[in-house]
Amino acid sequence: MTLRRKTEPTDTRTPLAVVYADPERGLTAQQVEERIGLGYDNRPVDPPGKTVKQIVLSNVFTYFNLIFFILAAAVIAVRSWNNLMFMGVVLVNMVIGIVQELRSKKTLDRLSLLNAPHAAVVREGVEQQVDTAALVRDDIVVFRSGDQIYADAEVLSGECQVNEALVTGEADEIRKKTGDTLLSGSFLVSGSCRARLTAVGADSYASRLTIEAKAGGKPRQGEMMRSLSMLVKWIGIIIIPFGAVLLIKEISWLGRSFTEGVVSTVAALIGMIPEGLYLLTSLALVASVLRLAQKKTLVHELSCIETLARVDTVCVDKTGTITENAMTVNSVRLLCGDRYNEEDIGMILARYVGAMHDDNDTMAAIREHFSVYASEQAEEPGEVPCAVLPFTSVKKYGGVSFHADETYLLGAPDVLLGARMDEFSALLEECACDGSRVLLLADYGGQADDDALTGAILPLAFILLSNKIREEAYDTFRYFDEQGVAIKVISGDNPLTVSEVAKRAGIRGAENYIDARTLTDDRKIAHAVETYTVFGRVTPDQKRRIIQALKKKKHTVAMTGDGVNDVLALKEADCSIAMASGSDAAAHVSHIVLMRSDFSVLPSVVAEGRRVINNIQRSATLFLVKNIFSFALALVSLIFTMPYPFTAAQLSLVSSLTIGFPAFVLAMEPNESIVKGKFLRNVIGNAIPPALTDFVLIIGVMLFYYAFRIDSGMMSTICAVTMGIVGILVIVRLCRPMTLLRKLLIAAVCIAFAFSAIFLKNLFTLSALDFAGMLLLVVFALLAIPALNLAYRVCDYPGSLRKGRGKRAEK
Repeated sequence: MTLRRKTEPTDTRTPLAVVYADPERGLTAQQVEERIGLGYDNRPVDPPGKTVKQIVLSNVFTYFNLIFFILAAAVIAVRSWNNLMFMGVVLVNMVIGIVQELRSKKTLDRLSLLNAPHAAVVREGVEQQVDTAALVRDDIVVFRSGDQIYADAEVLSGECQVNEALVTGEADEIRKKTGDTLLSGSFLVSGSCRARLTAVGADSYASRLTIEAKAGGKPRQGEMMRSLSMLVKWIGIIIIPFGAVLLIKEISWLGRSFTEGVVSTVAALIGMIPEGLYLLTSLALVASVLRLAQKKTLVHELSCIETLARVDTVCVDKTGTITENAMTVNSVRLLCGDRYNEEDIGMILARYVGAMHDDNDTMAAIREHFSVYASEQAEEPGEVPCAVLPFTSVKKYGGVSFHADETYLLGAPDVLLGARMDEFSALLEECACDGSRVLLLADYGGQADDDALTGAILPLAFILLSNKIREEAYDTFRYFDEQGVAIKVISGDNPLTVSEVAKRAGIRGAENYIDARTLTDDRKIAHAVETYTVFGRVTPDQKRRIIQALKKKKHTVAMTGDGVNDVLALKEADCSIAMASGSDAAAHVSHIVLMRSDFSVLPSVVAEGRRVINNIQRSATLFLVKNIFSFALALVSLIFTMPYPFTAAQLSLVSSLTIGFPAFVLAMEPNESIVKGKFLRNVIGNAIPPALTDFVLIIGVMLFYYAFRIDSGMMSTICAVTMGIVGILVIVRLCRPMTLLRKLLIAAVCIAFAFSAIFLKNLFTLSALDFAGMLLLVVFALLAIPALNLAYRVCDYPGSLRKGRGKRAEK
């Protein structure tokens, strides 16, 4: 398949002849340097993150910053210097954003370096480990089971099974032999090979797909960021015509001076712009990534932090998640004792693992347990098998043929025994009831690489293996149970074995298990995901379909895994979490990588997501109160040709002390409450009552202004202080239940506001109040509490009514 973009650039590199290096020698150092110098290296098409320059520019040159600079220019033009206070907030926001992102970049770059993919490459006759970006075209590389294929290649020797689902969409495992092509982006399921890299960097198949995807799509955003982006976009569109009409109204309709018209219009527009909301959200997400990085948790996608907060189902594998990876052989149960004793079985297994190139945990355990027999064989001439079938998650067994009439298979008993399963079911259940993994060793009357098991099978022995349950597993699963998060165990092992292990780990509903081979269609899978907790004998493709079924049921699904058999499911999950100790392929496709492979950090990872969303949702309420109120007030002032009652300096005071400062403090607090509802609906719903309170009280002040001819300066001051009081009341409400930090926050806001109103009048364009003005301020300040409570009751009434109807309907 050839991909070509409409505006594909011409390759300006100097042509370089292909070198067919000896697979045992590889390229020379001179040949490697030549290819790097000419641009034939494997540098990724996408940098791992923003550069310092990009961070600075993205924080300075934003749409709203452009509007703020224009408004500042207008204020400077009329020489109203006090009303430039809002630019202080804007500049502080920019500096904080840049500093925090640079801190995040430094930390994540350091962590990414630890997780950087490495490759086995042969150069000048020596196999060495190098960063995948340092590979060049024509390099001789070694691919082993679990490796991600990082550049297009041609197989030179060896044989392997490859899954190309991530690049072609086809989930079938494909056997690759000498001369076959390996596509970058696919991964090895089993086997190993040596290959020559034919296309690297931007020339590779996966890179061309990446370039095409970038040309036609945008990065994935969570529901919160989508909502905020949409909100910011529409506000940005609306304020331009709104500002023009407001300026005309102030100068032409009300006959105010040009200076007064500009100052009032700037104040109205500043009130409509959520200047710190988007920054606050970004900073909270970045801070979350930094906190996770301190726990050695690498976040690949910022949006997954939000997804974590909404996770209600976590799918886990047994091995590597519930249990430790390391396996031990517990015992051997002979099935053909009259012909094969334990020593015979040991000799067969020693020969078997000696012929296998797989380096997985199962083979390692068997190799170690039967090493005594392997050492005896080492004294004799080695034998070369005529056929080898590596174990795969699809077939559930592997095999070795030493001669035409001597083949041994090792794998899942229920797969190898087939119709004879009933003969051994009682013994198998006895072996599996303690959580042991049971493998069957059998003599096979065919060849190991037969497409189907058509020959006679003679069961020789059950091999019982076990993994130690992780010490932290019980506490981890108890946390999820307390938080209302469902656990689904998805494993390729025997369902009874997996169920017993899950019970010992304290997973609720672990007794509800099913053999996934009975789930023959999507309808059965859809029913099973709501009924069962444990799924055994699951193929990699079924894991993906189980995740899809849960998502169709409106669940937000996180998936943890560490093996190549988990890759398709990890790619499908809303949030995927890989263990760094697992396969390269699993770590590559996951949103989050646990660098210490410590399953116990999962609760803190989920709690971090909840902390961010809940706190941003609470803080966003403060910003939208001002925005909703400002839009409503500006609209009324247009319709009834009323002067806008605030100056930019007054709104800067109110915004800084009752919105910006408390919002940042509240956004960084711990908060593990379950996230409910849609972000934008929740935020707007919480912001409307205080915005309505502000609107009613300010309109009341303006009516007094018209009725009793109050000085406009005093009217503006009363409006600003009243709005500040309502803001403080909203903070008090959001801070419930009270903590020491929240009490200190409220006290700090009250003291700072009072100090500014009394001693910094000129700075914030506040006027001195006479006795009548002071009396009016006291009246509206006292009205603020009942007015806010009434607004919340009015806005909550429709919801209460719906709940009441729901309860009556249930009865």
